[in-house]
Amino acid sequence: MSILEKISLPRNVMELTLEDRLVLVDEVRNRIIDVIHSTGGHLASSLGVVELTVALLSVYSPPEDRIIWDVGHQCYPWKLLTGRADRFHTIRQSGGLSGFPRRDESPFDAFGTGHSSTSISAALGYALARDIKGEDYKVVAVIGDGAMGGGMALEGLNHLGHTGTDMLIILNDNEMSISPNVGAISHHLTRLLTDPRYNRIKKDVWNALGKIPSLGDRVRNAAHAVTSGLKKTLVTPDTLFDDFGVRYIGPIPGNDLAAITGVLQRVSEIPGPVLLHVITKKGKGFEPAELDATGYHGVSGANGRSNKRETFTAAFSRTMIQLGKEDDRIVAITAAMPDGTGLDGFAAEFPDRFFDVGIAEQHAVTLACGLAFSGLRPVTAIYSTFLQRALDQVIHDAALQRAPVILALDRGGVVGEDGPTHHGVFDISMLLPLPNIRIAAPRNCGILEMLLKRAVQFEENPTAIRYPRGEESSVDSAYPESVEPGRGQLLREGQDVLIIGVGVMALAALEAARHLARRNISAAVYDPVWLKPAPITEIKSLAEICGRVVTVEEGSVTGGFGSFISSHLRDIPVLETGIPDEFQPHAPRAELISCIGLDPKSLAERIGDFIGS
Repeated sequence: MSILEKISLPRNVMELTLEDRLVLVDEVRNRIIDVIHSTGGHLASSLGVVELTVALLSVYSPPEDRIIWDVGHQCYPWKLLTGRADRFHTIRQSGGLSGFPRRDESPFDAFGTGHSSTSISAALGYALARDIKGEDYKVVAVIGDGAMGGGMALEGLNHLGHTGTDMLIILNDNEMSISPNVGAISHHLTRLLTDPRYNRIKKDVWNALGKIPSLGDRVRNAAHAVTSGLKKTLVTPDTLFDDFGVRYIGPIPGNDLAAITGVLQRVSEIPGPVLLHVITKKGKGFEPAELDATGYHGVSGANGRSNKRETFTAAFSRTMIQLGKEDDRIVAITAAMPDGTGLDGFAAEFPDRFFDVGIAEQHAVTLACGLAFSGLRPVTAIYSTFLQRALDQVIHDAALQRAPVILALDRGGVVGEDGPTHHGVFDISMLLPLPNIRIAAPRNCGILEMLLKRAVQFEENPTAIRYPRGEESSVDSAYPESVEPGRGQLLREGQDVLIIGVGVMALAALEAARHLARRNISAAVYDPVWLKPAPITEIKSLAEICGRVVTVEEGSVTGGFGSFISSHLRDIPVLETGIPDEFQPHAPRAELISCIGLDPKSLAERIGDFIGS
C-alpha cells in the first residue's frame, strides 16, 4: 500500500517521518498528473504547491486551524490529503469533486474560492472572530504573486496591518498567475530575489535553519536550496509589506519540503501579522508543464475533442488584430488573461497599444474610460464572471459618463467543469438596467466580427458584446444585413408561437422549432442580436401575429432578457426560459444545458405544453 493510500485524514501527514513525507510528495504529484490527464483541470498550479501543502499539514491541524487558498485552482494536493483521495478521480466531473475549494464539500475547505485576491480578507475575518470569541487556532492565507496585485488583496493587507492580528500570509511566488505577471508588485518581488545582500548571507541563513529542532540536519544538507532562507531574521530589506505593518520573511524554497516545513514550524509561533515569501515552480515535477506553465495551467481531459471549428475567442482575436491594423486608435486591455481572452495575438502585433493590468478588473474598466475620453477606442476583454467585480466601474465610470468603451465578455453562459464560480450567467441581468449602455449577443463568429467592427465606431456610450466559450455551430452561417443597434434577424417564419433566442440560444430555438413542426406547431424564430437597445418594434409586430412568445437565454431568468421583453408585451402570454434562480454545479456544458431544459428537445416539450395551456 502506498503512503497516499494510508492518508485518510490530514493528521496522518503530521504523523509521518520526513522521509515518508518526501515519498508522499512524489505519490501526490504522480496521482495528480494521472488523473488530470484523464479528467482535465488545473495542472501546473497544483503541481507547484505539493511540497507546500504537505508542509502545511505537517505543522497545522485543520479543520481547527483555518487554511484558506486564494483562487483555489491549486487545491488538488489539498483535496488528496484531506480525506478525498478515494474520490479524486471524479474531480470536475458531474456529481464529483469541485475543482475549487467548497465549504459544502468538506470541513477542511474553510472558505470557498474561484475568483482571486479574496484570501487575506477571509482569513482576517476568521482571525478577528477567533480573538473576539477567545478561541485558539491558527489562520493561514495562501495567495499567489499574481493575486497579491489585486485590489482586494491590498485592501485586506491594509486592514491587517492596522489591526495587528495574529495571522500568516504565505505568498506563493511562482512568477505567474495564468500568464506572466505584470506590475509594480511583481517587480518588487523580483527585486527581493535579486537583492545583493541576499547572496552575502547564505552561510548565516543556513546556520539559522540548521538550528530548527528535528529538521536541522536535513535542512542543512539540502544544498540545492542554499540560496534561500529566513531572510528577515538576518537582514531588514525595505519591503512593501513592512510598510503595511506586516512582518516579511523570505524568500524561501517552496519546493524543498524540509526547508519549508522547518520555516513554517518557526513562523507559526511568531505573533502578529506575518508574510512568508515562498518561491515555487509552477508545473513542478512534470517537465512539459515546467516548460510551458501557461499552456498547462488548465488542460483538457483525454476524451476532450479538439477544436475543428473556430471558437468565439479565436474570432475575437482575429478581428482585433484586423481592427488594430486598420485603426491606430484601437487599444486592448486585459486583466491578467491575454491568452484566455485571445488578446495575446494583438499584444504581439501592437505591444504599445496593449495593456495587461494584472488581476484588477475594476481598474481595467476605469482605465478604458480614461483612454476613451482621450480619443482612443479601448476594447476591454474580461470573462463574464469576472465582470461582476467591476460592475460599479461599469455603472459610474463608463455608463454614467457615456464613455465609448467596448466590453468583450467572453465565457457568457455556463462554462462547464469549472462550476458555479465561473459560469457567466449574471451579466445580462446586471447590465440591462443600466442607462446609456448597449448590449449585444452574437450567435456565431461572423456576427461577433460584425458587432465588434461596429462597436469601435460609436462615439459615445459603452458597448458590451457577450459571447460563449467554445466553438460556433457548424449549422449556422447566416448573417443579418446589418448590426445596427435595435435591429434583429428573423431566422424562421411561423404563426403559432414566436421563439426569441438570445445569442447561441437562437440556434437551439431553431432546432426546437423543427421538433415542434413535427407536432404541427408553426414556430417563428427571432434573433434579437441586440439586447439593448432591443428591437422592440420588430418583436411586437411578430408577437401580435403569433399570439404567444417564448424567450430563451443562457443567462439568469431572474431579471433577464425574457423579463425585459415581458414588460413590453403585457397583453401577450410570454414563457421565459433561462438559467433558474440557483447556482449551477460543475458538469459538461451539454449536460448542464439539458438539465436546465435549454436543449432543443426539452425546449420543444416546454413550448408545446405552453401552447397547449
